[in-house]
Amino acid sequence: MKPNRTVCTIWIVGVLLLPGPAWAQSTPGTAPETGMLPPTIPIFPLDDVMLFPNIPRPLHIFEPRYRAMVADALKGDRIIGMVLLRPGYEADYEGRPPVYTIGCAGVITDAEPLPDGRYAIVLRGLVKFRITGEDQSRAYRLARVEAMHEVLTDEEGAALRKQRQRLEALLVSVAPSPPSPALSDEDLVNGLAQFLDLHPVERQELLEKEGTLSRSQALIELLEMK
Repeated sequence: MKPNRTVCTIWIVGVLLLPGPAWAQSTPGTAPETGMLPPTIPIFPLDDVMLFPNIPRPLHIFEPRYRAMVADALKGDRIIGMVLLRPGYEADYEGRPPVYTIGCAGVITDAEPLPDGRYAIVLRGLVKFRITGEDQSRAYRLARVEAMHEVLTDEEGAALRKQRQRLEALLVSVAPSPPSPALSDEDLVNGLAQFLDLHPVERQELLEKEGTLSRSQALIELLEMK
């Protein structure tokens, strides 16, 4: 695994400059509360792009079915779930190929409709979820989901603070300067998991870890192997 210097630098420098939750700024639709998740959400399956809690992800939406998904989301709660396609998806990409059952839901914080019907959006992670079934009533995919909240105990928070020091030491060869102290320990871990140059299955394994502390330890192990 080889960290991508450019991508990692852009994330560390720029993530705090991205806009905050746009639903606090008189945007259309109904704003979700942090961590709240409807029982059914649209899902956006991709082969190499994922989302982690509280981390922003810019996306370019061009397929007709996913343009419709974004249009519908903007009229409602603005929530979209991102999931990773399983290997072999190419044979049925236009249909409903298998996906990993654990993904991350996000809320659209910014959306720019483009003249030809495409969208440029920013999706900010809300909460992990597990897919329990699918609703096939739309052209795009809808999944029945249950939220998987990640809450650190005080003890885990203290351990994560110590692990941050190791992560920052390992990032010296990737980023020109250490992450801002204003970036929380959890956001640092989740941001690195989202943006480091990893194999998609490695990234999925990080998402599936039971909490930020175990995700941090797995990241350290991956970085030490480079």
